[in-house]
Amino acid sequence: MVVLMGANGNITSRLAKLLLGQGGKVRVIGRDAAHMKSLKEAGAELAVGSAADAAFLAQQFKGADAVYAMIPPEYSSPDHRKYQNVVGEAIAQAIVKSGVTSVVSLSSGGASLPDGTGPIAGLHDQEERLKKLSGVNILHLRAAYFMENHLHAIGLIKAFGVYPGMIAPDVPMAMIAVQDIAAHAARELVQLNFKGQSVRHLVGPREYTMSEAAGILGAAIGKPDLKYVKGDPAQAKAGMVQSGFSQNVADLFEEMSNALSDGRITRSIDAASTIHAPTTLEQFAPVFKAAFAGTH
Repeated sequence: MVVLMGANGNITSRLAKLLLGQGGKVRVIGRDAAHMKSLKEAGAELAVGSAADAAFLAQQFKGADAVYAMIPPEYSSPDHRKYQNVVGEAIAQAIVKSGVTSVVSLSSGGASLPDGTGPIAGLHDQEERLKKLSGVNILHLRAAYFMENHLHAIGLIKAFGVYPGMIAPDVPMAMIAVQDIAAHAARELVQLNFKGQSVRHLVGPREYTMSEAAGILGAAIGKPDLKYVKGDPAQAKAGMVQSGFSQNVADLFEEMSNALSDGRITRSIDAASTIHAPTTLEQFAPVFKAAFAGTH
């Protein structure tokens, strides 16, 4: 039995189906059973409850061969780092109480840095928290910037004819498709070859600037001249708040964007512990094209 947190997320839904496709027994933990219907139909056992409830998590982890642990995002939280630490502590307590001995923990590039990285700093806290656990083999997957993050720009591209964002246009940065994160996590959860505490950086085949990304994705949607424009952070954050983000989370995203723009996050990636996943942004572009065509 493998237990997966974050059942409603992009990575976990793919991860569950990969493991089920290999004949594995999978339990998925999520907040909303309605959004987990496809996983149930695929053969997963569902566990509906709060990721902040240590007793609930311990009950679900108990007897598992391995756990995929992650802190589900809560972008309406008025104090996101506090939220991350509450959930992170619940995960740590549940690992100890359940006796599970193998954990793959989703982290992020930049998690080696204690602050100045927006929401990634909360994952630094979680890595440090889990490092204190004894008798548990834990693999921290520090994933790069998701290619799927570009999908959030579709509405703005349709409205303004440019790709606006808070990251500098000309700074190379690692990007990865979530399908590649899921595939790597699936291999680790099946093989269970990791011992003690270890870190692995997951990146794509090469780095891209945001301007390059706009050109590649623009070409896929028939807009080969699509430009990326670094916009006014205040305006961008106002739009995020209007869309349901808390002001705190919007401020943290600005901080993360600054850390990507000045290269701090990229410089923190350790080449010796890096895996290059296969999917290029050009290969991801049809996903962007389909999403662009399907939105109104």
